[in-house]
Amino acid sequence: MSDREAIAKLLAARHACISIVTDEQTFALENLYRVAIDMGKDVREWAISRGLTVGPVTNGRGIKDTEDPASALAYHLKHDASGMLVLLDLGPHLNEPLVSRLLYDCVERARHLKGHVVLIDRKEPPAEAIEGMSTRFDLSLPDGAELADIVRDTIQRENRQQRVEAKVSREGLAMIVRNLLGLSRRQAEQIIIDSISEDRRLNEGDISRILARKRQMLHRDGLLQYVESPADLSEIAGFKRFKKWLELRRDTLGARALKFGLRPPRGVLMLGVPGAGKSMCARAVATAWHRPLLRLDPGVLYDRYIGESERRLREALQQAEAMAPIVLWIDEIEKGFASAAAHNVDGGLSQRMFGSLLTWMQDHTASVFLFATANNINALPAELLRKGRFDEIFFVDMPTPEIRRRVFEIHLARLNQDPETFDLDRLTSVSNGFTGAEIEQAVVSALHTAFAGDGKVTTAMIEEAIAVSPPLSVTMAEDIDELRQWAHNRCVPVD
Repeated sequence: MSDREAIAKLLAARHACISIVTDEQTFALENLYRVAIDMGKDVREWAISRGLTVGPVTNGRGIKDTEDPASALAYHLKHDASGMLVLLDLGPHLNEPLVSRLLYDCVERARHLKGHVVLIDRKEPPAEAIEGMSTRFDLSLPDGAELADIVRDTIQRENRQQRVEAKVSREGLAMIVRNLLGLSRRQAEQIIIDSISEDRRLNEGDISRILARKRQMLHRDGLLQYVESPADLSEIAGFKRFKKWLELRRDTLGARALKFGLRPPRGVLMLGVPGAGKSMCARAVATAWHRPLLRLDPGVLYDRYIGESERRLREALQQAEAMAPIVLWIDEIEKGFASAAAHNVDGGLSQRMFGSLLTWMQDHTASVFLFATANNINALPAELLRKGRFDEIFFVDMPTPEIRRRVFEIHLARLNQDPETFDLDRLTSVSNGFTGAEIEQAVVSALHTAFAGDGKVTTAMIEEAIAVSPPLSVTMAEDIDELRQWAHNRCVPVD
């Protein structure tokens, strides 16, 4: 169902007040006016910069002395309210009691006369001002077909102003469209303009630049971050059972498995001590399944304005779905939703955010594989651990001697050292209780020592670095024991 069809359905069902929060106000207005024309509805449009107009501001008739929101709402109340009243960025004014009251009266009048009030805001309006009388509607992100039209329309418009040479194959256009998925219409259009602005050309050489610009936009928004995922499963020591789990599901991502009756895997939760390799696994999953890896940092979602945090989460998940198939990585998920396990800590915000995440995990249909990690089981709400939320919950324990030896081999080789020149049996023995990350830091520390000296890294240098740095298994012994006891018979060991 298109946005226009969805809006028409809401209006036909006599929803008297609809709230749309978006940066694409022009797109929202276009859909509203087309629906209004189909329904035979008159439209009044208000913005503080110009007051009320009858019809679109581009060719509509202005109404004098209606720039003030209270005056505009009062005017609408006194005149025929059976049409559609569109209010742009009214949210900041709803803290004024008179404006809030007049809006309520307009909505009640519209309900009685089968009219409609539509709020289009760039920021979330105060929840207490519209709660109970408005229906929220979220505009969709453009799909592949619409993005292809945006690319063509943008090139044609730019070509009319100054000649543009466009030489893109059908496969190249498909790649450009794939790289634009997850962006808004305005963002996609701007990237195409940026790509042709210098040489007035668009060709397949621009594909990588388009992806780079997209990554810049996502990082600037701060909701989702592209993560380079060069890690290979062979670079991760241990995790044999988890690797087998991934291998068995590698071919279930396509249509053949769906026809067989298998749905694509939806996600895993990986518990374990910090530094055990959980985050590296997220990169390895993306590499193994040939999917982009995007990281959602729950910390950037929280905003001091009421309702804004929930909107950010909805936008991030909507963006993730639009970019599917992807791996969505939430690192240390307990930190982002820790207060959801408590009551009245932050006015219920974390609980609402957590509820939205759970609903999405249960209902989303896009091919988004959620990879979540956690270190502190006590901070995780029990609802997240219920069977069915994740395909599986894995537990990463402290590495065994065999795994520690392999970790030394991997990190020494990665740092241009020959593992065969080191006493790996000795290093494996003295590193008992060390995580993979702690072993890596010991090797790096030895490299610093060697670099400051004669330049040769020795087993003794690494052993010394291990001896002077107590591991987490010592400093957090009680916490690790508690986590290990909880995971017993509740989680699947990764090895």
